[in-house]
Amino acid sequence: MPLKKKIRDLMIPIDKYASVFPDATLKEAAMTLRASHCELETGMCTEAGPRTVLVADENCKLLGILDFKCFLETLIPEIAGGLSAKLSALGVSIAFAQADAEALDESRLGFQARVIKNAETKVRDIMLKVRGTIDADASVMDGLKKMFRNKIVVLPVYEGDKLVGVLRDTDLFLAVTDVFEG
Repeated sequence: MPLKKKIRDLMIPIDKYASVFPDATLKEAAMTLRASHCELETGMCTEAGPRTVLVADENCKLLGILDFKCFLETLIPEIAGGLSAKLSALGVSIAFAQADAEALDESRLGFQARVIKNAETKVRDIMLKVRGTIDADASVMDGLKKMFRNKIVVLPVYEGDKLVGVLRDTDLFLAVTDVFEG
């Protein structure tokens, strides 16, 4: 019976999941995620790959998570960022214009140059807090409840104090739809 499975049966083992140190740059984290998200042999990227990067210290202690939204809000804040990021980008442009320093205005940088500049942001400065974890021996139902209650798409999986894997909403979806196969 599919819903009788344990989280350990569905999780991605930690050694197969993208992770970076907190002092890594956003570019390093993005390239790590891209490599784990894409099949390198074919060059094909699929939705089945991880959609987050774990941020851990040298002792493998989980510190935070980066998702696609974190990446995009930081790399292109004038489009994907929240209101304060958009106003900040606009404020810089106005300040340079008022100081007759338009030539120095970052808003005049091309898209590629802005993305490259923003990619130097340190992961520790933008990572999300971990909003839930789950034990490897917990049930699929426990995983579903935690994800929906915390409005998250990944759950770090632990055995005692040790991080052993990651459970994704995709993994839970597949477990639930296994019911159709009988």
